[in-house]
Amino acid sequence: MAMTASSRAPQGGHPDGERSPFARTAELLAPYQAGKPLIALSLGEPQHPIPPFVGRVLADHVAEFGRYPIAKGIEPFRQAVTKWLCSRFQLARAVDPEREVLVLNGSREGLFFAALAASRYVGERKGRPAILMPNPFYPAYGAGARASGCEQIYLPTTAANGFLPDLDTLDEATLARTVAFYIASPANPQGAVASRDYFRRLKQLADRYGFIILSDECYSEIYTREAPGSALECAGDDFSNVVVFQSLSKRSNLPGMRVGFAAGDAKFLAAFHELRNVAAPQVPVPLQHVAVAAYGDETHVEENRRLYRTKFDVADQILGHRYGYARPAGGFCVWLDVSKRGGEEAATVKLYRDAGVRVIPGSYLARTQADGFNPGAGYIRLALVSDAESTAEALHRLVETLD
Repeated sequence: MAMTASSRAPQGGHPDGERSPFARTAELLAPYQAGKPLIALSLGEPQHPIPPFVGRVLADHVAEFGRYPIAKGIEPFRQAVTKWLCSRFQLARAVDPEREVLVLNGSREGLFFAALAASRYVGERKGRPAILMPNPFYPAYGAGARASGCEQIYLPTTAANGFLPDLDTLDEATLARTVAFYIASPANPQGAVASRDYFRRLKQLADRYGFIILSDECYSEIYTREAPGSALECAGDDFSNVVVFQSLSKRSNLPGMRVGFAAGDAKFLAAFHELRNVAAPQVPVPLQHVAVAAYGDETHVEENRRLYRTKFDVADQILGHRYGYARPAGGFCVWLDVSKRGGEEAATVKLYRDAGVRVIPGSYLARTQADGFNPGAGYIRLALVSDAESTAEALHRLVETLD
């Protein structure tokens, strides 16, 4: 089925569509007081302990705060990333740390700047250049596409298509003018994981039409059953047209450290490096040394997964099959259907006002499309980032309030 105009962003769009979902939620709840001691499940900020080696490594390298960092990253960092990628995923060959890895100031800035780089890197398009992305989506995708001057095309991700963009709906005319395709696996907010076949099909489209796949994989290490794969596993032996983005925020509980990386297509990364070298925030050298230690240690990551597994076990017991709940394949978010409880905004207000539980309305994480459909409407997102006891209390309050 060809993609229809309803999949494209409305011209002009609603002004709220460009705003932070957290700012919008704060305004929604401003007239109310939390009915019980607040438990915030709205912000996806990991609350588990940071790895024990962080302080020691920082102390060992504190003098290097006196150096300007190089934009591509120090060699030990790029070597550590290469070793981790090769051990974690089944790649056609080893990543070249000199040409195929760049350090990032967290994955968010990389995902934003990648759209700007892609709009200049990709050749002339047949029509207005466009950047495609899932809907709902991480706000950096839309911001990057808008800043690049490309048309933003939102691909609805719903239960009907497994919460991943339906590749069969993309028509020739749209693909022929596509500059880049954002994909998140595990997806935020629904936790869906792209299969090897899905990545392979997307790679075939990228090769045929000459666009760049920007694969956001920052949740890849948060899972309770099967480890998610990577787009790099289906990128061939030259990784052409594929770039993956990773971060230590979720994997290592270091959201405030702002260290991640991009890896993949060497030619694109060379152009990306040129842009970042003059415009992007660089990563302090001591923080890169912490990242070297983090990518060389799996013990803290396994403990992190255990803590999330415990909380999802609790969610399984308390939520059962209410609100369409199912344990996600990856990530730490829960996507609940509250369409029969007055809708997402009403449920968000009720949970805050009556139960002291703060969540995010799903429609705030998505864009309303030209046909009026918002794929996040009727849902709320919960981030299970607090300790198990607080999570259990919040979920019990949620059921008591909404049932």
